[in-house]
Order: sequence, then structure tokens, then C-alpha cells
Amino acid sequence: MDLIDEPSPGANEPEFTVSEISGAIKRVIEGEFGHVRIRGELGRVSRPRSGHVYLDLKDDRAVMSGVIWKGVAARLQVQPEEGMEVVATGRVTTFPGQSKYQLVIDDLKPAGLGALMAMLEKRRKALAAEGLFDDARKQPLPFLPEVIGVVTSPSGAVIRDILHRLRDRFPRKVLLWPVAVQGERCAAEVARAIAGFNAMTPGGALPRPDLLIVARGGGSIEDLWGFNEEAVVRAAAASEIPLISAVGHETDTTLIDFAADRRAPTPTAAAEMAVPVRADLLSWLEGQGGRMRQASSQALAQRGQRLQDLSRALPRPETLLDGPRQRLDVLSDRLPQALLRGVQRHRVQLSDLSGALRPAGLRRQLDGEARRLEERGSRLAPAFTRGQDIRRDLLARRADRLSLRTLAREMDRTAQELDRVSQSFVEAARRQTRLWRDRLTGLARLNETLSYRGTLERGYAVVRSEAGVVTSRAEAGRAKGLEIEFKDGRLALDGKRRSGKAKPEDTPEQGSLL
Repeated sequence: MDLIDEPSPGANEPEFTVSEISGAIKRVIEGEFGHVRIRGELGRVSRPRSGHVYLDLKDDRAVMSGVIWKGVAARLQVQPEEGMEVVATGRVTTFPGQSKYQLVIDDLKPAGLGALMAMLEKRRKALAAEGLFDDARKQPLPFLPEVIGVVTSPSGAVIRDILHRLRDRFPRKVLLWPVAVQGERCAAEVARAIAGFNAMTPGGALPRPDLLIVARGGGSIEDLWGFNEEAVVRAAAASEIPLISAVGHETDTTLIDFAADRRAPTPTAAAEMAVPVRADLLSWLEGQGGRMRQASSQALAQRGQRLQDLSRALPRPETLLDGPRQRLDVLSDRLPQALLRGVQRHRVQLSDLSGALRPAGLRRQLDGEARRLEERGSRLAPAFTRGQDIRRDLLARRADRLSLRTLAREMDRTAQELDRVSQSFVEAARRQTRLWRDRLTGLARLNETLSYRGTLERGYAVVRSEAGVVTSRAEAGRAKGLEIEFKDGRLALDGKRRSGKAKPEDTPEQGSLL
């Protein structure tokens, strides 16, 4: 009897490929853990350029990988940070490419109020270390702003309270920048609103605000979390326009309160900080005007009394003229005698001077002057002759310099110098012309290299319509006629020659996010 070999244990079990067993494991895990909530501490948090977020959830004994796809990460109210204790909601799946399992997170929230407060304190210290909360950065508020910019929700009660309070105190022009005051869009819209108000041009069609108010009503810390985001804090700190933070009630505190120039406990209080009370100003002005009028009246009365007091110490006007009038009388009595003595004195002086003007003395003086004139006349002829000789010699020397031979030599020398300068100009012109020719040749080559005709040589074509160059299929479909330019010429197409319908493009299958 022949013996039959018995099979080895397990030899009849089915064989799986790596992909088959990986798919089976994936189906088991996803079927068993299709929706789970996991609490843990965030370890590694990575944000690549794709926009997805890769992180680790850990406790004291285990670590689990997690991923948040780009669309989900954009909707999160609180962005994940390393060291944050969170509750992650999602589904457990596998990644066969690396033989590991991971949690695909659909929602991520801090694990209780303590985790949020710890993260908020950590962020506050980091921003304070950069100097964003320093008092030196604070700007004084304008006493009476012409335009007030308000960043808040257009449908809430906050804007109505602010407008009502401004109307009661001092009506001002208000510009509203509508934003979401909670949710995932809150931080980005508030930051853009603050930056947008600062980017407005002073004196433009839309006036630039003199004061900004960022306001929101009360709520939980999760509702107010958008005003704790770093983007909002940096936008408030960088604002060149003075900014009042009025987020929440008096007991609520957000990070924008530290970066703002002033913090208001409520939106209504922010409106009260923004403008004074018009009635109080008018009353104060009226009181100041009354005080000014009273002070002016008192000053005039005091100066009038002082003038009267000083006038008593002055003498009477008639007594001031008594002395000068008496001196005038005395001098008028002495004037005739003084005139007579003056006439007599001048007559004696005239007699003394006329005695020196006798005819004999004048004749002697004329004879002396005639002798001096004759002596100087005899000396004049030789001097004139010597001057003529000197000028004649000088003229002869200058005539030698103006001779035709001298002029010919000077003209020859000048002509040689002119030829040398002309030759230099010609050489310089040739060099400049060569330089311009070389540069023009290089630019022509560069133009030929960068021209679209070089692209035509490589097999491409340019499609034109009556509106210009066609760059899309939709423009080509709307055109009445087309003209295609190849490297060796152009081809015209009318609507009949291209009336065939194009085959619809296949829709590409969406790839796996893993």
C-alpha cells in the first residue's frame, strides 16, 4: 500500500498580496472606528506648502498620527499649536504606503477652558516680548474726530448702540466696515478691515477715518476667540490711526485690548470715549465767554481808575505854558538890541576885508601869475616833442607786428592746428559710429532672439481674430473668423470650416488625498 504525504500545517490557507492584506486591514479599521473622539496633547505640528496639517496626538504612553485636510484646517476656529490639549473628532484609517494608521480629523477643539486660557497666556507673552503691547506705542485719541471708522457686524445691536450714543453726544460721520465677529472668518476679516482703513488716502473721495473702533458684544471665550488671533493683534498694533478696542463686556479680555491705543469696557463706552458731549462743550464755551466778558470789563474798569489816579499827579495844562511864555517875552525884548550889535560887528569885518582888495595889490598878483604861465609855456614845447617821439617809436614796433609776413606765419600755424583738431574729430566720429553700429547689431540680434517668430520656427502658431490674438478656446468659439500664422505664412479660417463640435474633454478622476 502506497503512503500519501500529508500536507504541512497551514499549507492550504489562502495567499494575499501586500495590497490585498493592506486593503483588508483598512476596511476593518475604518469599519470599526468610523467616527471617534480622541483626547490628547498635540506634539509635532507640521504645515507643508500643500495647506494640509500633519500632527501627533499623544499621552503619557502612546502616540498617534493625525492629518487635517486643507479645507477642514481653514474652517477651524482654533488653529492647532504644539503643547495644546485638544479633543479631536474624526475617523481612523490606514496609510498603506507607510504601513501605519492615522486619524483623519474633521474637527479639533481645545480640551476645556483651561487649555484655551493656557494657550492664550502663552500667545500673550510671546507678543508682549515683541513689544506690541508697550505703552510707548500707544497713540493719543483725537479730541473731536471728523470721521470715525467702525469695524463690526452690520446686523448686530453693537453698531446701533454706537450710532445712537454718537448722535446723543456729538454727531460725527461714521464709516462702517462690515465683518464677521465670530467664527473662522472673523480674524482675517477684522485684520483686513483695520489695514484697509489705514490704506485709505487722506483727502480722497472716501474720507480716511481719524479714529477706529473695533467692537463686538459679549460672548463666551470661544465666540471672542477671533480677537485673540495673532493677525488681528498685529494689525491693531501696526495701525497708524488711533484705535479703541470694545470687544465683549467689561469682564471680557482679548489680546486686541492690549494692542489697541485704548480699551473700552463696552461698545457704548467706546462711543463715549470717541467724542465729547456737545451740550457740555456749548455750556463750557458759554461759561468761558461770560468769564472773558467779565474779565474784560474788570480790566477796563481797573485801567480807567488807574488812569484817573495818575492824572491827579500831572500838572494843569495852563501851568505848563506859564514859564515858556515868560521866557519868550524876555527874549523878544532883547532881540532888537542883539540885531543892532550884529549888524555893527559885520560892518567892521567888511571894512577890514575891503582894505586888502586895493588895485595895486591886484596888479602885482596878476603880474606874478603871468610870469609863471610864461615859464610853464616854454617847458611845454620840448615835453610835447618828446611825447611825439615816444609814440612814433611805439607805433613803429606795433607796425612790425602787423606786417603781412607775420600774419602769414600766424595763419599757417592756425591752419595746422585746425587740421589736427579736424582729424581728431573725424577719428572720434568714426569710433562713435562703430560703437553705435555694434550696439545696434546686438540689439537687432536680441530682438530676433526674443521675437515670437523664433517661436514659430519651433512649430508653434499664432491664432488671431478680428479682436486680436486669441488665447482661449472660448474666444475662438465666439470669433467669426480666424487667421493662423505659421512660420512660412498665414492661413484664414471662416466659421464653416470650424463648425464641427469639439469632443468634450474627459473629466480627470480626482486623486486620493493620501
